[in-house]
Amino acid sequence: MFLTEFFGLFSLSAYMMWGFLMAFFFNAFVFSLGIKRESTLLLSSFVMMVSYSSSDYFYTWLSIQNGFLLDWVLYDIFTIIALLIVAFFIKKTTPSFAYLITGLSINSLFFLSMYYDLYVIKNTEPWVFWDIYTFSVNIIDLIMIVALIVDRDFLGLNKLKNTIQTFCISSKANQIS
Repeated sequence: MFLTEFFGLFSLSAYMMWGFLMAFFFNAFVFSLGIKRESTLLLSSFVMMVSYSSSDYFYTWLSIQNGFLLDWVLYDIFTIIALLIVAFFIKKTTPSFAYLITGLSINSLFFLSMYYDLYVIKNTEPWVFWDIYTFSVNIIDLIMIVALIVDRDFLGLNKLKNTIQTFCISSKANQIS
C-alpha cells in the first residue's frame, strides 16, 4: 500500500482519470486532423475516459457499502463490453485495443482477488498481495493510457497474441490431418 500512502487514495485515482481524459483529448485532436479517422481509437479513448471518470473514488467514497471493488469489476466488465461493441461496429481495431482489453481483464481479476481477500476471507493484515495489487493496477492503468496515446505495440502484446493464434491454428490443423 506504499503508493496509496505516498500519493493518497484520491490523488492516484485523479491522476488516472486525468490521464484517460488527456488521451481522449489527444485522440480527438488526431481525429480532427484526419490522421486516424477509420479506427476505433477515438471511441476507445472516449469509452475509457467515461468509464474511469464514472468509477472514480470521488463518486464512490460516499458509498454505504464497502464493496467498491465489486463495483470496479462491474465497471471493467461493462467497459470491455462497450469496447467490443465499438470494435464490432467499426470493424477496425488499433494496436491499443488489445492493451485495453487485456489491462481491463487483469484489473478485474485483481479487484476480484482483493475483494475475496478483504471481504470473504476478512483479512485485515497487509501482506505482499496488497502491494502487488496496488502496483499492478496502477501500472496497468498507466500502460493503457500510454497505449491510447502512442497507439503502438510497444510491449509486443499483439505479436504475442498473433503467435498464440498461429500456434493454435497450426496445432488444430495437425490434429485434423
